[in-house]
Amino acid sequence: MEREWTVEESVPVAASPDEVYAAVSDLRRMPEWSPELFRVWIRDGGEIAEGTRFVGFNRLGWRVWFTTCEVTAAIPGRAFAFRVTTFGMPVALWGYRVEGIGDGESSRLAEYWHDLRRDSRTAGIASLLGRVFTGVAAEDRAELNRRGMRATLDRVRAALEG
Repeated sequence: MEREWTVEESVPVAASPDEVYAAVSDLRRMPEWSPELFRVWIRDGGEIAEGTRFVGFNRLGWRVWFTTCEVTAAIPGRAFAFRVTTFGMPVALWGYRVEGIGDGESSRLAEYWHDLRRDSRTAGIASLLGRVFTGVAAEDRAELNRRGMRATLDRVRAALEG
């Protein structure tokens, strides 16, 4: 099977695009949604906007690791994304797209991931570090992320609809 470099999942949510965007762009709430992320440290605190940098602390089984991230898109009601690096090497781009459906009081929330560990001189090192720290081979990361996205999207939906 050929390696997947991009994964995307989506769900309908009975909440407005602005409400959905507010939930997924609130970095402090991300540990509520994600099955891997357990803590976020936002550098310089303050408002979340393009250029905001943060550190994500992750856990998978007994393994714990951190990544450094930078918000690359913060468009209220529409899109939120961030680039992930480890030791300065590109790892992934994660993001959310929100679109209104129906009467504007419902939305479709999509979460996507692009593996950036290719076509660079550090791709092999970043992949090796990923395996060492997370226990997951680069070629298996897409399926693990797909399952994680489904859990994340279900948790966001439940919080907003509950």
